[in-house]
Amino acid sequence: MADIRSNFLGIQSTNPFWLASAPPTDKEINVTRAFEAGWGGVVWKTLGEDPAVVNVNGPRYSTLLSQDRRVIGLNNIELITDRPLHTNLEEIKRVKRNWPDRAMIVSLMVPCEEQSWKAILPLVEDTGADGIELNFGCPHGMSERGMGAAVGQVPEYIQMVTAWCKHYSRLPVIVKLTPNITDVRQPARAAKAGGADAVSLINTINSVMGVDLDRMVMSPSTDGWGSHGGYCGPAVKPIALNMVAEIARDTQTAGLPISGIGGITTWRDAAEYIALGCGTVQVCTAAMVYGFKIVQDMCDGLSNFMDEHGYATIDDFKGQAVPTVKDWKNLNLNHIEKAVINQDACIQCGRCHVVCEDTSHQAITAIVDGVRHFEVKEEECVGCNLCVSICPVPECITMRALAPGEVDARTGIPVTGEYANWTTHPNNPQRISAAA
Repeated sequence: MADIRSNFLGIQSTNPFWLASAPPTDKEINVTRAFEAGWGGVVWKTLGEDPAVVNVNGPRYSTLLSQDRRVIGLNNIELITDRPLHTNLEEIKRVKRNWPDRAMIVSLMVPCEEQSWKAILPLVEDTGADGIELNFGCPHGMSERGMGAAVGQVPEYIQMVTAWCKHYSRLPVIVKLTPNITDVRQPARAAKAGGADAVSLINTINSVMGVDLDRMVMSPSTDGWGSHGGYCGPAVKPIALNMVAEIARDTQTAGLPISGIGGITTWRDAAEYIALGCGTVQVCTAAMVYGFKIVQDMCDGLSNFMDEHGYATIDDFKGQAVPTVKDWKNLNLNHIEKAVINQDACIQCGRCHVVCEDTSHQAITAIVDGVRHFEVKEEECVGCNLCVSICPVPECITMRALAPGEVDARTGIPVTGEYANWTTHPNNPQRISAAA
């Protein structure tokens, strides 16, 4: 049976599934329940200086729902912990003492002043915590006070504060990055330059969830006013995976340990993050939607996947997908694919025809010999994969790669099987000479 135990920065945990710094990790009772359910670790909800922050006493959350009312995304405007620092520290110490085999990471956010960090770090060390996570990602409330994303958007600040923490603490330092930035590689490089042991990403994305059109008030709102919040949940996973991959394949940060965050709901989501280089994954929204016991399905699913593929440990497949992530200019322009519709599986709904006819390449029939029939016209198909993406029947429409020697019906050109990309293409004004 696969061994799903995690060793991240020397921090041991029973599995790679950690609860992210968020409402589910704010109190001893919550974290204890999480460990009882089987979570491998937690990142305790962000601690700050006393006096504690004040949260709104009204709606803090709002969701984006699918048509069957599944949560696609969740927005929150809750700030860091609003409980006294000493209360949190005492609870962290007790929980770590009672659950020594679980990872206990403490998230921190204090003013961007050396003395503030110097003062809080030894207090956290005294709890017996395994590591600290620097919250440089919170996009709302705290960023207005010069903390959170306000630090995470300035690489020089990231490097400076990270260096302070490495100087004043013996604990491993994880830097949590904001997605609200143009190029995530820059803050990751700054974290590494400051001595960070790892990065975690992504934090939440700036968002406004909607507008109540009857009242003309943004949603959620408190006493008629609202504020942008942090967006998370399944909808952010593709954004997070891209940012994880960018850091994993960047020559300046390659090899930097990563804890992946963003829309992880199933074991498959976690496996994708691990395949792109993550050593652990952090979960919040799924726990808030389904409860703590969801981790049991995650652990079972990941273990079964590893058994089926012959992976004995997480390290056996960690980062294996990273080499497949390339810049667009390196993609093989000589590779040709065509869509194929399985007529036995087709339910004749016609969605593939409608979207292809209206928005793409008019490459799918609707009527053949007077009969409703959906079939790919290879002479028009560019292999865009839209029909595959919207078909409601799994595996009904698939993609077929043309073999070398086959003629592309759309262009009349035989497939060569040779690799060629945009850098040498004759249509590229800046093309690289083949002779060079």
